[in-house]
Amino acid sequence: METLVLDGGLATHLETLGADLGDELWSARLLLEDPALIRRVHADYFAAGAEVATTASYQASLPGFMRRGLSVAEAERLIRLSVELARQARDEHGSGLVAASVGPYGAYLADGSEYTGAYDLDEDGLLAWHRPRWEILAGAGADLLAVETIPSYPEARALARLLADSPGVRAWVSFSCRDDEHINDGTPLAEAAKLFDGLPQVVAVGVNCTAPRFVPGLVARLHAKPAVAYPNSGETWNATLRRWVGLADPVEYGQAAATWGAELVGGCCRTTPEHIRQIRLHLT
Repeated sequence: METLVLDGGLATHLETLGADLGDELWSARLLLEDPALIRRVHADYFAAGAEVATTASYQASLPGFMRRGLSVAEAERLIRLSVELARQARDEHGSGLVAASVGPYGAYLADGSEYTGAYDLDEDGLLAWHRPRWEILAGAGADLLAVETIPSYPEARALARLLADSPGVRAWVSFSCRDDEHINDGTPLAEAAKLFDGLPQVVAVGVNCTAPRFVPGLVARLHAKPAVAYPNSGETWNATLRRWVGLADPVEYGQAAATWGAELVGGCCRTTPEHIRQIRLHLT
């Protein structure tokens, strides 16, 4: 399989372009306030060499928008809009795929639990929470779903059940991991990945929102499906200073990406169009 280049951090590039994302809706707020800027971000990533646009629906959910005072119909429209914006940028570019982002329950909570998997819902509760947005995104015209940043084994089980009930929906599934062996709640990645082995519509399984140094070991634990890998930039968040520290050089990132052994490769938090450009250069 030829390597497919994904995009990078949508929120990161939005902030570079001047967006203020200091909000529990994060990048999804721009679906309401400045959708044209989201479309520009998708276009910039395509121009940098990405072959996939991942939609701004990671933190978009019906209860999240309704908590902001929107009606159910308005919230549904914004979730569908996330796909339409990516499709517009793809069509203007002339090629590419659109992956509708299905973020974890923890992204809605906006309390950092996507980095721990410490949830207040069990598997059945997670299934019920995910289903409405899942059905909207599955019918919105994306090429596939990006089921991403999953930190929890019960959440992975719930999402595997949704996929089993959606045989016509293609998806990749990626976990957020705390080291080179375990997802964030401590479950071995290999065990969590097995949940998706028997689902033919799952095109890849892997990791994202994870330190780059852990990616080679994590990818080596994946065997049944093509691997997807789009880690963070390598910087770390200093909670005392309330800022990112360290420097992630795009050239070094691109060089590292060529060694990960994944068939789908891109970037997550703190990566930019330049990181994607360097991935493209080092994979050709």
